[in-house]
Amino acid sequence: MKYDYLIVGAGLFGAVLAQQLTVANKKVLVIERRNHIAGNIYTEDINGIAVHKYGAHIFHTNDKTAWDYVNRFAEFNRYTNSPIANYKGEIYSLPFNMYTFNKMWGVITPQEAADYIQKEKNDSKIQNPENLEEQAISLVGKQIYEKLIKGYTEKQWGRDCKELPAFIIKRLPLRFNYDNNYFNALYQGIPVSGYTDMINRMLEKTTVLCNTDFFDDKEKYLDIADKVIFTGTIDSYYNYCYGHLQYRTVKFETEQKKCDNYQGNSVVNYTDRETPWTRIIEHKWFNFGKDKNGNAVHGTIISKEYSTEWTPGEEPYYPINDEKNTELYRKYKELSDNEDKIIFGGRLGEYKYYDMDTTVISALKLAERLINQ
Repeated sequence: MKYDYLIVGAGLFGAVLAQQLTVANKKVLVIERRNHIAGNIYTEDINGIAVHKYGAHIFHTNDKTAWDYVNRFAEFNRYTNSPIANYKGEIYSLPFNMYTFNKMWGVITPQEAADYIQKEKNDSKIQNPENLEEQAISLVGKQIYEKLIKGYTEKQWGRDCKELPAFIIKRLPLRFNYDNNYFNALYQGIPVSGYTDMINRMLEKTTVLCNTDFFDDKEKYLDIADKVIFTGTIDSYYNYCYGHLQYRTVKFETEQKKCDNYQGNSVVNYTDRETPWTRIIEHKWFNFGKDKNGNAVHGTIISKEYSTEWTPGEEPYYPINDEKNTELYRKYKELSDNEDKIIFGGRLGEYKYYDMDTTVISALKLAERLINQ
């Protein structure tokens, strides 16, 4: 059968695109190399708990178009992301706000906190930051940097902060109020029935083949459709002819616990360098300790996250947008610009970190362009 579009990858970008093209009466086939749909937002129901198998995903946006779109396919709860930081047993509120400043220095008023931070910035005498450490200290001072930024960042990137470019932290949000809503977005939540169910609803009228690797028969799949939207890594499509783009990846240790409450919060970041994991997620609190029917669940499930250097064969998570990789991606982008049949999209196809809402908007815009051309 000949299709109008073959979409390689059944993650969020591919699912939104497939849904839009399908309702526009286009013949669409989606293939996915994994044994499940939903990509990295895949959730699995374990004992009534929606477990985020590839790390926590909280949908947050100020874009009503994105919010209205996803709400067509899922009922969202009112979850608000309010992580806490554990620094050697000291607990701090995130993002940096008056709770953080009070715990750190005992200050009460916003002006006291602002004055304290300004004094630390002045004491640093940093005028032109040359690395991430200097950039962070010039923004928030040494104490916040040492306790809440340095160790976490070095674990996240696998490099000393002095070796990381300053642009990684262009700014650090400082809230001189008691608002610990991490994203501070107008719309925020998580699907009550999990993201997998949401993606399944998007794809319910589209043909989807899992356990199907595009590269097992590349020529066949290129010939099966008039257009191919490729959401995998752009360098893999070109057989790494210029070399591998670099990523950070995340590994998980997931454990079922007999207790009903392991850490008292859905997300706890471990900001000291000595603790090997970056954070612990307790999945049940993403839905307030209830299953999709609103019943309390017993026991709990946690996941420890470890950020490591990516190697071929592992799941790529975060592009490393340094000068070297930016230049390498530019070469692959030049190849893709000359393609008539192939369109590259999503975070891997475009070597760009996308939040979920920007992923949705990007896919909607591409679908509109394809439908109207």
